[in-house]
Amino acid sequence: MIFKRTRRNALGVLCVLPLAACSVLPAPTPVDVYLLPATATAPVADGGGPRTWSLRLIRPETGGQLSGQRILVMPEPNRVSVYKGANWHESTALLIRNRLFDAFRADARVNALSTDEMRTFADFELGSELDAFHSEYRQHGKAPEAVIRLDTRLIDTASRRIVASHAFEAREAAADSSIPAVVAAFGAAADRLAAELVAWTIAAADAARQPETAEPLPVLP
Repeated sequence: MIFKRTRRNALGVLCVLPLAACSVLPAPTPVDVYLLPATATAPVADGGGPRTWSLRLIRPETGGQLSGQRILVMPEPNRVSVYKGANWHESTALLIRNRLFDAFRADARVNALSTDEMRTFADFELGSELDAFHSEYRQHGKAPEAVIRLDTRLIDTASRRIVASHAFEAREAAADSSIPAVVAAFGAAADRLAAELVAWTIAAADAARQPETAEPLPVLP
């Protein structure tokens, strides 16, 4: 009887130990999740009526830290870090693709618009590679600026031929070094890049469909 009671007591101690061990683990660090803000949409310049061709937006190709949801920062040249306790609400590739989709919708000249998540036919695909999506300190003591670089190519889906390509870059200085100010700068830079890309894509697709009558591609810096 004494042996059985001692064994039960030992088992009771063993059962309590894992609970005690769990109680001393550190609490998870809270993470703030940010949306990519959008500025007010400017009126679209007169560029003709709705197009008869269709367009599918492909999420940009990414690699390394750009493929995640962390908000990246370059505190000094050639060194990449992240903002502690802050994430985007989705991956950077989806942030860019969805911002471009919204920009085309606001422009309203391409009604037949889809994304790579939809199994639909399109006359053109817009593919891209996201080369930069980070904040960057260029001058000591100054607030950082948001930097976005997107290398794009417009593809004729029937022939799989690249009909046009262009590298876009947008920079926007943050009001200060706080994370909300940096996020606001990202939103402004993304809006400006999207507006330039929409105008370029429509001109390029028009030229590919009607090479003799289409207007020349806009000259971008």
